Amino acid sequence: MAGPDQAARATLRRFVNGFQISQAIHVAATLGIADLLADGARPIDELARETETDPEALYRLLRALAAADVFSEEEGRRFALTELGEGLRSDAPGSLAGWAAYIAGPASWQAWGALLHSVRTGENAFRHVHGADAWSWRTERPAESAIFDRAMMTTTRTMNRALVDSYDFGRFGTVVDVGGGNGALLAALLAAYPTLRGVLFDLPHVVAGADDVLRGAGVADRCRVVEGSFFDGGIPEGGDAYVLKAIVHDWEDPESLAILRACRGAMADGAVLLLIERVLGPPNEDLVTKLIDLNMLVHPGGRERTLEEYDSLLEVGGFELVGATSTPAGISVIEAAPSA
Repeated sequence: MAGPDQAARATLRRFVNGFQISQAIHVAATLGIADLLADGARPIDELARETETDPEALYRLLRALAAADVFSEEEGRRFALTELGEGLRSDAPGSLAGWAAYIAGPASWQAWGALLHSVRTGENAFRHVHGADAWSWRTERPAESAIFDRAMMTTTRTMNRALVDSYDFGRFGTVVDVGGGNGALLAALLAAYPTLRGVLFDLPHVVAGADDVLRGAGVADRCRVVEGSFFDGGIPEGGDAYVLKAIVHDWEDPESLAILRACRGAMADGAVLLLIERVLGPPNEDLVTKLIDLNMLVHPGGRERTLEEYDSLLEVGGFELVGATSTPAGISVIEAAPSA
């Protein structure tokens, strides 16, 4: 049997060695190299002094990333940002700096190292490695929680813009964001729709910084913050739309159904449920979402789903699927109504 041709072999090798570039970008993001190069090229000695790193080791890191077009190596061992590397600046629109600092950090790195365990057993890799689920583990480690929150914030900004541009939230009077974090999504929605009112619902330590986010967007007077857990009940009543953004995919079916039923219990018959999630594509397509699905297996223990799987889950949870609206950010707004 003939072996793979050289192009196929090179592609496979690039996939096999992909962890190397991921880790190198993680280190550069953690050190804030892109921010240091925001005003132009700088010599390696300056960069090493400001990042408190070994000049020779840092040079070896940056020249490798320059070969990957993340940075550009100039004469005299100076480095500058490329268009690709601009995405690692903390102030760049759609910045990936926070995500890069998180996803290849030690806790995540070790969990991904246990992917084989998950595939063999079906068990969550993070819990296997760290002895606790990802949520509990981060709650006890504020520094790790801050890294995770920064990663979520950077990805949220791009998604929020896509949601506002793709779906008409203005047809609702009050939106209840269930598990809405620090209120970034609600702030974006309220800013886009001046007549809209919001209710933010999440755990006490999660919503602790919500007032600053809402005030910063100038919408605090139109948003109420309620502390609680969707597993313990207490989801606020009276909303016209109940939003679960990137919540259901964090959980397997039993927990997801508990969340859906808790929402159904708070909703009037005329209210709408909006799941904001990625939708798995057909076989042999949609690599991004299918890798995210593996990340769910490794980290929180949830899963991505097809639209048909969401339809089935919603039906058991007391809802009827109305439709799904895709966005340029790769996420969809899955709309459902309470079933009779």
